[in-house]
Amino acid sequence: MQSMRLIDYEALFSVTDVAAFSFDKLVIFGVGLIGGSLARALRERGDIGGARRVIGVGRSAASTARAMELGVIDGSAALTDDAALRDALDGADVVLLAAPVAQTQPLLERIAPFLGPKTIITDAGSTKSDVVAAARAVLGERICQFVPGHPIAGRESSGVDAALPDLYVNRNVVLCALPENAGDDVERIAAMWRATGASVHAMPPEQHDRVFASVSHLPHVLSFALVEQILNSSDAELKFSFAAGGFRDFTRIAASSPEMWRDVCVANRAALLSEIDDYTAVLAHLRSAIDAGDGATLEAVFARSRTARSAWQERAASARQASPARSANDEASK
Repeated sequence: MQSMRLIDYEALFSVTDVAAFSFDKLVIFGVGLIGGSLARALRERGDIGGARRVIGVGRSAASTARAMELGVIDGSAALTDDAALRDALDGADVVLLAAPVAQTQPLLERIAPFLGPKTIITDAGSTKSDVVAAARAVLGERICQFVPGHPIAGRESSGVDAALPDLYVNRNVVLCALPENAGDDVERIAAMWRATGASVHAMPPEQHDRVFASVSHLPHVLSFALVEQILNSSDAELKFSFAAGGFRDFTRIAASSPEMWRDVCVANRAALLSEIDDYTAVLAHLRSAIDAGDGATLEAVFARSRTARSAWQERAASARQASPARSANDEASK
């Protein structure tokens, strides 16, 4: 049985002297924005060693063919082809699952028979507790080979055509290391993401899901909900015709993948429901203040929120100034 270790998440990536990254073969399941951007970053940066061969596996031949045409991957394999899948995974250093989180268990079940003992599997899912449970169910004692991860980056555009080599520059990546993981394997995945320009952080899976339910999953639900509310009104077209900057900014993320966010909401339902309840309580408080004409309460809440957001925005601006590439990417995603 694989030995387990206690994890000091705060100290996990506190060392500043980090190893360089090299690889011979990376296999990506889902060569879209996330997987394609990782491939481009690792293939196009000059300080990464090894053969740097990238194999893409997609749900359709068209998606991998497009990735080949763009030079994002070197080869492809069909998920339904045993021989091609075995060949693709043979000798792979790293496998990245960059697919909607609900596909984690079916994908692992499909590839488990072909995984070598030295291959490290990681993922890019927006939820972690469900992904870890799926990996444990499929891999059993080989769970030590799975290092859960989540790159915090994206654009409204999706697919491999939207992939950028600088997408992860100065972005955060969270790794949720498991007790069974070897320290060297966790560091290898951390080094992979650092090689893209990302900053790597560590959290337990449960904490990850609570944090991102608040700052990512809830905002997406609210964005979709506002558009749905307007769609359900009798004068929806009139409202849309007068929508301007405020509506654009608030609903920008409603252009995101419905499939991905369906899976995220279902997978992280407990943490997300808690955030929705807390948000509903704040909204009820504001409603009462509006109903009572209580301008002082409204102003106090608005001022506190403005101060907090301004402080967050200043920190983000400082990070952008440190990286011209990231600033260009942020502008491109608006």
